[in-house]
Amino acid sequence: MRTCMLSLALAALVAASAAADTKVTLDGKNTKVKFVGSKKEGKHDGGFDKVSGTATAGKEATSLKLEVEIDVTSLYTDEKKLTAHLLSPDFFDARKHPTAKFVSSKVEKSDDGYKVTGELTMLGKTKSVSFPARIAVQEGKVSLTSGTFTIKRSEWGMTFGKGKVDDEVKLTVAVDVK
Repeated sequence: MRTCMLSLALAALVAASAAADTKVTLDGKNTKVKFVGSKKEGKHDGGFDKVSGTATAGKEATSLKLEVEIDVTSLYTDEKKLTAHLLSPDFFDARKHPTAKFVSSKVEKSDDGYKVTGELTMLGKTKSVSFPARIAVQEGKVSLTSGTFTIKRSEWGMTFGKGKVDDEVKLTVAVDVK
């Protein structure tokens, strides 16, 4: 009887703890992934229209867990011809690799907000990335706005235009689920 009561109390504690977590669904309406690529002649803005995933957090922003899948085929830029080229094997190879994925591994407090670290998988390669962010978590609501951060496209095998197209690509991420 005592073991049964202890088990019920433990189950209630676990259920209460799980209920305290906020888990929201991410999609292309509430989650934006944008980029700026540059070269000597100028820059091009772009992003992805279709994303999916979840954001889960307890009461503290440092508990935030992100899982975001990006539909690479939804890529857009400010120039139609460039969009087609970025989807080709020279860059994203969207037919062979139609998705990219980010899974956070930790969120740390920093001087100007938070630092989100996780694994970014593109073109079949996974690399660790970190970015600064402002994060707010309330029951049923998650807001994350990243500062601009850079990745080196060559780390995922995108080497087309080496010397003409900058290796560093600027990214921003915004999540606003209400």
